[in-house]
Amino acid sequence: MSIKIVLDSTTDLVPELAGKFEVVPLTVNFGEEEFIDGVTITKEEFYAKLIESDVVPTTSQAAPEAFEKVFKKIVENGDEAIAITLASKLSGTYQSACIAASEFPGKIRVIDGKSVAIGTAILAEYAVSLVEKGFSAEEIEKAVTGKRDDIIIVALIDTLEYLKKGGRLSKAAAFAGGILNIKPVVSVEDGEINILGKARGSKQGNNFLVKEIEKAGGVDFKMPVLLGYTGHDPYMLEKYVEDSRFLWEGNVENLRKTCVGSVIGTHVGPGAVAVAFFKQTTK
Repeated sequence: MSIKIVLDSTTDLVPELAGKFEVVPLTVNFGEEEFIDGVTITKEEFYAKLIESDVVPTTSQAAPEAFEKVFKKIVENGDEAIAITLASKLSGTYQSACIAASEFPGKIRVIDGKSVAIGTAILAEYAVSLVEKGFSAEEIEKAVTGKRDDIIIVALIDTLEYLKKGGRLSKAAAFAGGILNIKPVVSVEDGEINILGKARGSKQGNNFLVKEIEKAGGVDFKMPVLLGYTGHDPYMLEKYVEDSRFLWEGNVENLRKTCVGSVIGTHVGPGAVAVAFFKQTTK
């Protein structure tokens, strides 16, 4: 018997790790067009449509039936599963996984990741590392829930246009922000997206990210660290890394990067950069 880690498609894994997880997809809608996230639409195709379309896309939570199908296959193979979902405050996907898990008592454990995108990804990496070390499902569940609150995500949004399109910002505020080159800095804490402040230009924005990382107490390099970007081009992320080389303690060449998918991309648009890490603790 082995333990499988199940994720939803909002988890932005680096490609080389994708084969270590089972993934349940969400749905992305552009008006009447419906796509299965990561199956019938890739991240590249999503951003192409996002830029070209006047329609604001929406995402739908994964249904219990989608999780049940994956869980059933795992249990029939004689294995157990731990499902880690994006934050329950951001989506009903966690509840869907819980409903599906109730059909397999004692075999499936569901964890609210309290994060999203690259934040859920580093938590999933931690979980799979414990599987590979031979930990039991109970031990993994306890360890993962114990570490999830140590995850920090900070991000710099390049444009206010998509927040305006999604109704989260007035046209006047978006216009003024564009004239002044204002870039919001946000975080994800306890499953909620918070605006930390506003920077004028990418250089100031990068400095803001650095200060937020330092405020968190620094990066625990013994745990997974992941950088993310939205859109087709990682240029802004590479610029951020160059501006903050001192922060990575000689690990710049080993920093892993991935494209952030549709759930976050819908709201922030292309050009955003994000950092996800476990903060230093005394535990």
